[in-house]
This record gives sequence, C-alpha cells and structure tokens, in this order.
Amino acid sequence: MICDNLSVNAAGHLTFAGHDTVELAGQYGTPVYLMDENKIREKCRIYKAAMTAAFGGVSGPLFASKSLCFKRIYEIMREEGMGIDVVSPGELYTALQAGFPAANAYFHGNNKTDFDIAYAMDAGIGYFICDNVDELCAIDREAAQRGIRQKILLRLTPGIDPHTHAKINTGRVDSKFGAAIETGQAMALTQLALAQPHVALMGFHCHIGSQIFECDPFCEAASIMLHFIAEVKTKLGFEAAVLNLGGGMGVPYTENDPVIDYAANIRVIGERVQALCAELGINRPTILMEPGRSIVADAGMTLYTVGGKKEIPGFRNYVSVDGGMPDNPRYALYQSVYTVVTANRAAQPADYLCTVAGRCCESGDLIGENVRLCEPVRGDILAVLTTGAYNYAMSSNYNAICKPPVVMLDGDKTYVAVRRETFADLVGCQE
Repeated sequence: MICDNLSVNAAGHLTFAGHDTVELAGQYGTPVYLMDENKIREKCRIYKAAMTAAFGGVSGPLFASKSLCFKRIYEIMREEGMGIDVVSPGELYTALQAGFPAANAYFHGNNKTDFDIAYAMDAGIGYFICDNVDELCAIDREAAQRGIRQKILLRLTPGIDPHTHAKINTGRVDSKFGAAIETGQAMALTQLALAQPHVALMGFHCHIGSQIFECDPFCEAASIMLHFIAEVKTKLGFEAAVLNLGGGMGVPYTENDPVIDYAANIRVIGERVQALCAELGINRPTILMEPGRSIVADAGMTLYTVGGKKEIPGFRNYVSVDGGMPDNPRYALYQSVYTVVTANRAAQPADYLCTVAGRCCESGDLIGENVRLCEPVRGDILAVLTTGAYNYAMSSNYNAICKPPVVMLDGDKTYVAVRRETFADLVGCQE
C-alpha cells in the first residue's frame, strides 16, 4: 500500500485509518470523500517540528487553503498552531467562520480586486502576498483610507523550472505570478514598495511549482532568493525579515512515485539557508513554507459504486462509477494518475485492465486509464486513493450533479464535516 493508513482486513475489505471502507460506503453512500484527521494532524506536526529545528524562531508552515477548503480544516489548523494562506475572500470567509484568526492568514493571488483587498483588511488580514505594481498601489490606497500600514511580502519569480507538469509550474520567468528577478522587475517593484507610505514591506515570497520530489529545486530557489535579499540590502538599504519559499513537495499517488521524507528535505534546505546567509552577510530571515498537498493528499480517499462495465473488443474495457470529473477533475485537467482499488475485494488479484469512467456526458470524464482491478461487477465499491488535495476543493456541479459529503475519520469515530448536497442546494441561488 502507498500509505501507512491503508490495509486489508479479514473480510478482504480495504481499510482506511482503521475503518472498513465498505461499511463506510454503506453508512454514508457514494460518492463520498473520506479524510483521515489524524494523518492531517501528523503532517502538520512533522512540518512544524522540522521547520522549528531547521530555521528556529517563528519560522513555520502555512497551510495552502487552495488544496482543501472547508470549516473543519481551519479548525484543525488553528488547533495545530498552523498559519494559512488564502487565495480568495471566500477562502478567508470560510476560515473566519471556523474561528481562524485573520492575523495568521496570508492573502495570495495574482489579481486581487479592490473588494478582495478591502474585505481582507477589514477582517484584519496578517499579510498580503503582493503580486504586481497595480496591486501594490491598490493595497497602499486601501490602507491609507483606514489609517494603517499593511504588512506585505512581494511575490517574485526566481526563474526555476522544477520539471513538473506545465500547469502546476509557477517559478519560471514566463508566469502569470509575481515579478521576475532576472528581468529587473523584482528590484523595481521592491523599490516602489519601499516608497509607499501605507505599506510595510517585510520580505519576499516565491513558489516554484507543485508535485516536486527532488530537494534541489527548493535549495536553488532559496539560493536565488537569498542572493536577491543581499542585493536589495546593498542597493536599497533594506534587509528582508521574512522569506516565504512556498510549497510544492510531492506525494506518492502510485507505487511508482517516490516517498519523500519531508523533515529530511526541510533539514537540507535549512542547512543551505544557514550557509548562504553567513556567506552573503545577511541575517537569516524568518522562513515560511506553504504545504497543502503534502498535508492532506494521502489523508483523503474517495469511494464510488460501480454501475456498468463495457467491453469493446480490440479497444478497451470501460468501468463506470457514480462520480467523476465533478468530484475529481484532476484527470481531465492534468491526466493525473491515481491508485484505484476494489474496496470490497481488495485481497483479490487485480488483473482486469480498464478505463475507469465517470457518469458525466463528457468523453474526457475519466478517473484513470490503464487501471488494473479485479474484474468488477455492478455494485462493487471502488476506492480512489490520495484524493485529499484538489478534489473537494476543485469540485463542481457539472451536469447538475450534487457534491459528495466529506466524512472525517478520527480514531474510532467518524463524523460529517460537509454534508452531501441536495437538489435544493443546486437551485438555492436561483431566482
């Protein structure tokens, strides 16, 4: 199994976080998102302890809300002493409704509207991650109206290609995010920020991409950013107090993916940061990181019920389930590969090659191709593993399909964190 919270019990059923998934499917229906609360807390603690050891002081992780956003997650993050980043007023609103303190939130995004900025300031947002000149001026203007100096970090692009999927690669010069260092735009944006009377520039941010398994790209990004901090100190007399290195450490979706020791990676990055700061003659800034996927991905699983099986001789076999791209759009977007298990016959040989298809009227509505299962029959329960990140968060009502519930698994107990949508919910906003 690709994660230590998976097993097969005496009945031959797949278990997740100690719970029989077939029984959970019967209790809550399908499709259903399952989340292992203890696994989420474990990952938070790994990041916190590793970052404290590597960077000291008030350095620490910020949970990336875009990976998974609902109230209970923010309650867990608050309880675990995590910060958060948000990319919309909706994410911030959800966090506030859960009692998460806005002062510990960092507001991202490449196009924050005037409403977004005003809403976040009125809520008491801790930091904006400022993306561009227009946004910088808007933040200064809104802060002036409130008589405050708003703390910001500037988002920069270090010009790194970590060789991940093009749609989740964000560190190159040609990116919609941030100001590029090598073009001189980052230095110009820094100079402008320092001149704004109602903005308090605290440091810099970068994010090079997602689903990265090597440590070297993060060390390279840290090196480029620290060299920039040293250059800014020399040219402008400003020394950054905060450096946010973003997120992006990968998780194994299949047995072919490597397993990352997150604490070991952070230790290596910490050693590199410490050595560079000494070499460059700068103080070590507070270091922040933004794990999202690596906190929640393998804490999640989605269960489906098999409907039909269609065999096309000479072509392929299709197995259809009662969910699909509305609850998991990642295959349609990125051709993301998952591990799929027949939960009610998990001990049987997986020797039936098929394409797992969703229920939508869309040829691209697939969960996966070249999937090996034990030959399925109608009523089987399929478990798609490692769906905690970017599944519920990216879900939709395409084809007017109701979103599944989110069920938390906490030791011996289970509870609903997000209820299953109803038909009434689908038309609730319609006049």
